[in-house]
Amino acid sequence: MPSIYVDHAATTPMSPAAVSAISEQMQQLGNPSSLHSHGRATRKALEDAREKIAAQVDCLPSEVIFTASGTEANNIALKGMFWNGKKSGKNVVVISSVEHHAIVDPAHWLETHEGAEVIAIPVTGDGVINLDFLREVVSNRGTEIAVISIMHSNNETGVLQPIKEVVQIAGDIPVHTDAVQSFKKVPVSYKDLGVTSLTLSAHKIGGPLGIGALILRRAYEIPALLHGGGQEREIRSGTLNAPSIVAFAAAASENYPSTQVATLRDSFISGVKSVVDDAYINGEASSRLPGVVNVTFPGTQSDTLLLLLDSAHVSASTGSACSAGVHEASHVLLAMGHDEVSAQSSLRFSFGATSTQADVDFVLSVLPDVISRGRAANLR
Repeated sequence: MPSIYVDHAATTPMSPAAVSAISEQMQQLGNPSSLHSHGRATRKALEDAREKIAAQVDCLPSEVIFTASGTEANNIALKGMFWNGKKSGKNVVVISSVEHHAIVDPAHWLETHEGAEVIAIPVTGDGVINLDFLREVVSNRGTEIAVISIMHSNNETGVLQPIKEVVQIAGDIPVHTDAVQSFKKVPVSYKDLGVTSLTLSAHKIGGPLGIGALILRRAYEIPALLHGGGQEREIRSGTLNAPSIVAFAAAASENYPSTQVATLRDSFISGVKSVVDDAYINGEASSRLPGVVNVTFPGTQSDTLLLLLDSAHVSASTGSACSAGVHEASHVLLAMGHDEVSAQSSLRFSFGATSTQADVDFVLSVLPDVISRGRAANLR
């Protein structure tokens, strides 16, 4: 019985190039901050990796700040820009209503602990932010806004956001974008977008867990969250994880088969509509990532469907969060107009570079029985 993984938006298998790179670098001795020959050799490998990542995201090598995750990078950016703005009396943080919790939670932490006012920009039923609402906020409150943070693409639906337009509306207001899901899947150019900062994560592109990056404009300074050795422009202290950084660069340097993955996505969508006639694809009318499909199956509970899929050897995910065993509706789907019931009847299937048509076919072969059993369980 095959075991099918369709949860690439959660994490991806490490590519052979990344595995080779991390294994080789782990055998090299030397702290990259040390001045001796071992340290200099590690520093060279690290800086070569920095240049490779910079080339892939179209920024200067000096604008790449390595972190332990995309979440850390988001925290550094959002809190740092807020604290910069607070010095001049700006206390408003603008985010979208569909942000990842790595932005939502820091924003509300600032609200609770630092006196920030958080304004959430609504989205359309297709998951795209309301630019007119943003224009009005900037027009009326622009002098009070410390930072605007809008994700490049949504982790649950794959919907892409109009970041260049956000930057144009923002004017001089700093703009951050979480591009963790987008990097390598769709074109992401830091220079072209014009944002102040941008977040990346290695394990979403075939790199290792535990390494991310904040791309931050060279001339822009923000307060540090961590204090110590002063690494990474004194913004992110701590001994740099050279093996993971080198592996990150190896993964980033590979070509992502976007067209192939999009073909699998579209094949899956067509199949879902064929075998479950009342299934609804969330965000289908919008531009979106090549590999992410979010489907609502009326009359089901998503957590039940996950367990049934797992028993059928399929690993997918739900867009909702489980906290202390309590099932919660996805804030993303609620923002898109779902009610609590339909938001808790949705699953995310995400395909990646290692996915095949056989994976799609297998999931479609077990899906009718899973949905039928899920609906029966929901009636009890």
